This record gives sequence, C-alpha cells and structure tokens, in this order.
Amino acid sequence: MIRVLLVDDEALALELHRSYLSRIDGFEVVAECSSARAALEALLGRDLRIDLVLLDMTMPGGSGLDVLRQLRARASGVDVIAITAVRDADVVRSMAALGVGQYLVKPFAFGLFRERLVQYRDARDRARATAGAATQAEIDALLGALHPSAAPPPLPKGLSAATLEAVSETLRTSGALSAQETAQALGMSRVAARRYLEHLADAGRALRAPRYGTPGRPETEYRWL
Repeated sequence: MIRVLLVDDEALALELHRSYLSRIDGFEVVAECSSARAALEALLGRDLRIDLVLLDMTMPGGSGLDVLRQLRARASGVDVIAITAVRDADVVRSMAALGVGQYLVKPFAFGLFRERLVQYRDARDRARATAGAATQAEIDALLGALHPSAAPPPLPKGLSAATLEAVSETLRTSGALSAQETAQALGMSRVAARRYLEHLADAGRALRAPRYGTPGRPETEYRWL
C-alpha cells in the first residue's frame, strides 16, 4: 500500500483528492496538511511513514517549492507529485530538477488524475521488482514509466483543440451557459457548441444541469468546474 500525504490549503481540494485516491487501488491517505510548516513537520517527523506527497504550490507559510527544497536538502527521497494551479515555467523546471516526475495543473478530471497515479504506482512496482544489474530495456522502461508523456488524449472526431480551448475559456469566464448562448458568443452553430460542451462535461471539466423557468422543456446549461 502506498502511503500518501495530501498538502493543500483548500479544504475542498483535500476532500476531492482524498475521494479520488479512494477510487484507485493501492493508495492510502495517512495525513493531510494545509500549510508548508505542517507538511514539513509531517514529512520530517518520526511518527509517519510517507511514500508519496501530493503537493500544492501555494499555501500559508511558504510554497510547495520551498517544502521540496527543504526535503531534498535533508536527503529525503520521498516521492512528490505536484498538484497546483501554478503554470509558471520556472516553477515547473525547478520542481522537475528536484525530482518531481508528475505535475498536474488544476482543474483536472478524475480520468487524468487516475492515469497519472496509476503510472506512478506501476513505475514504483516495477522499480521495486527490478534488482541487480538492469538491462538497457529495463532501464528504458523504468525511466519511461517515471516520466510519462504528458500529451493529452486525442479529441473525438470532428472536434478541434483550438475551438475546444475557446469554448472552455468562454465557459470559465461566463458562468452558466446553454449551447445556444455559447454558439452566439463564439459565432458557431448550436449543434457544434453542444458537442464541445458535452465533451467538457463527459471529461469532468464542466457540470451539466437543467435550467428551469422558461416555457417548454428545461434547457441544459453548463458550468465550468
């Protein structure tokens, strides 16, 4: 069982990540922290054995990068997956240099979270199973598993990445929108707008709900998660 420490200053994020982990075999949440100081105390203390940290970048008392630097300075080899809204390239490079193999940008769907955690779990199992002198094939497999491709899965046929980004940005900044309202905002057909909105909802990036208060059947509205 992989023992996990969750570090995030948002209670809802801690609850969400705990819920996500409960749906993936092989992981157990053993502690949760909401500040840099509490995270370091949990990681450097002797009370808990922690295998993996899901580490936010912004929190009271210091950043996730500060936490990781202090851990590495004290020769801690605990595994870390960054989970944050920070997109700064310098931060990403610094985290990679400190041994972070995964960097998940909020918000994300459960499918992506599960994919990355399963990749980590499989890489860890493979590393533990490989002993003695490794062959080149085993070395390549280990490094590939520890640093998997971050390329997004292909879009359904007929959808484009550029239009999906435009629909996503419109939904992020406009609150709840129907397919018709999205179509009017972007100058596209209602049918096309609905396909993109349904894709976002199926991917866990948008919430669909009926909109009441108008004559006839309730209209479906979409809200960014």
